[in-house]
Amino acid sequence: MKETPTPIIAIDGTTSSGKGTIAYKLAEHFGFNYLNSGALYRLIAYVIVQNGHSINDVEKAIETARNISPVFEGKKVIVEGQDIWPIISSQEWGQNASIISPIPELRIAVHELQRKMIQHPGLVAEGRDMCTHVFTDAHAKLYLDAHIEERARRRHKDELEKNTGKTLEDIIEEIRIRDERDMHPSRGNARLRPAEDSHIVDTSDMDISETLEKCINLCREKGVSI
Repeated sequence: MKETPTPIIAIDGTTSSGKGTIAYKLAEHFGFNYLNSGALYRLIAYVIVQNGHSINDVEKAIETARNISPVFEGKKVIVEGQDIWPIISSQEWGQNASIISPIPELRIAVHELQRKMIQHPGLVAEGRDMCTHVFTDAHAKLYLDAHIEERARRRHKDELEKNTGKTLEDIIEEIRIRDERDMHPSRGNARLRPAEDSHIVDTSDMDISETLEKCINLCREKGVSI
């Protein structure tokens, strides 16, 4: 794919590796637009269920993807004037999104929506296949990962604040299943894997500020600037 004149930073990575936080902070740093790709699939799943349909209804999933028009304002996902990110950011909707995201026809519809997000002055896009499929023309490609125990510890901290009752062992198992599903070869282009030209960033022993600084420097090395 021919590189676009509008700078793109694409970020793939495992769940709870910090890719969402880092993507948002990179967008703030460079003054770029921000795309939470996973939010699109969560949103589609949410709309399907809210309209009384099964999460496994393929036709409704495709129809929904072709008709939604979300607006991203920072971390907000605004649909018809309402920010629904506080709802769809839960683990439940993440799991539902993982169920529908492999549908090929759905991915085509979402792909078109994602590409429309390439707008001046630039774009930071994070998800599972941003580097390997959607934005292969990205100027900078990053793949964030961390040891499963560390990712579970981060998630557990959030679960404690929400008082969900989930144990660390519960979360490790959830992440293990999610990794296996996301990386399975049956997902084809949609499966999670580093692109050949991605910079792999292991966040296991880094805090947010250290990870952000490293990612900013990697983007600058690729010619991305404010």
